[in-house]
Amino acid sequence: MSALRAPRSSGKVRPARLTDLAALGELSRLCQSDGADTRSLGLPVNGPPIGVFSLFRLPLGAFRPNDLMFVYEEAGRIAGLVRVERESVRDEWTIVELDAVGMANAGEIRYRLVQQLLREGAKRGAARFHVACADADGNVELLMQAGFMRYGEEQVLFRASAEALPEPWPDERAAGCGIRQTTSLDALPLARLYAAATPAPVARLEAIRLADWERQGTHWRVPRSSLTPILRFADVEGFVQATPDGGKDGTQLDGFLQIGVAKEDQPHYLKLIARPEANVTDLLDFGLGEIASRTTKGGDHRHDRGVIAPVRTYEAPIDRRLEEAGFDSIASVNLLMKETLVRVAEPALVPAGVR
Repeated sequence: MSALRAPRSSGKVRPARLTDLAALGELSRLCQSDGADTRSLGLPVNGPPIGVFSLFRLPLGAFRPNDLMFVYEEAGRIAGLVRVERESVRDEWTIVELDAVGMANAGEIRYRLVQQLLREGAKRGAARFHVACADADGNVELLMQAGFMRYGEEQVLFRASAEALPEPWPDERAAGCGIRQTTSLDALPLARLYAAATPAPVARLEAIRLADWERQGTHWRVPRSSLTPILRFADVEGFVQATPDGGKDGTQLDGFLQIGVAKEDQPHYLKLIARPEANVTDLLDFGLGEIASRTTKGGDHRHDRGVIAPVRTYEAPIDRRLEEAGFDSIASVNLLMKETLVRVAEPALVPAGVR
């Protein structure tokens, strides 16, 4: 006797509308709770002081033209949502929210939302889909069933606002340590630094090009991390620390620092990349001082939001330097990606022969 299967849900997936805003806000709030009948990506922690919706949410009326959101509607009730941010320069899509309610069918709802998103990406020429999630609520299994591959893991560290930031560095001290702001001319040294600090399989998958390193400014999206979407709501700056002897060609870099000073109700952002043998203590202290200088000049920036920093498992000992600077680990996050492009061997010259 065969077991009875649960009937397939009769709901439908459709694009979100402005009239859905109130229902979407309530759905997202419910999914960040610990209820057994809800599912979310779980980034990075639930409740205070940080919640994924406070980090990544954006009212529907403020969406950029190339952002997408789909909802799952059943019997006139919204039971699921998926939101993606599209990066037009690199044709990459990042899933920043995937929520559903319903103890029995939440998994199916989220799977149908992801499938709809993948179909939409195929029609619009998306090169890669990125997503970061906690290894809970079947997140990783769901995404891998949809064709995603897990290629990395990050620790998310947080420095509370109650701990005072270091004093900003004078220009003379920064110059003495070889620290300066990045320029487009740093593209090649930055690419070499990234290659030295990143395992080759990860670098191959992320496929960051020289042109990507050349782009400076607020919407600079590399290097990628699980918290990249929050850079959209921050003033982003990059700094490098030169190797004391300059290396073989005089342009070698020991470290790269990216800071995002929050404009919205979210923590400030800090990301470090360094050579395995480099000491990033000075660069980290400089970065925290730069955040302090941006938040004590008045204006819209506030100093009471804390600082959040993602660190990948292969980037040790950066995590220990962050802990020494007052950061605490608050979450572990899996990085997944789905490629839609077909990789082919690069053309190359081969010796000619005479038959």
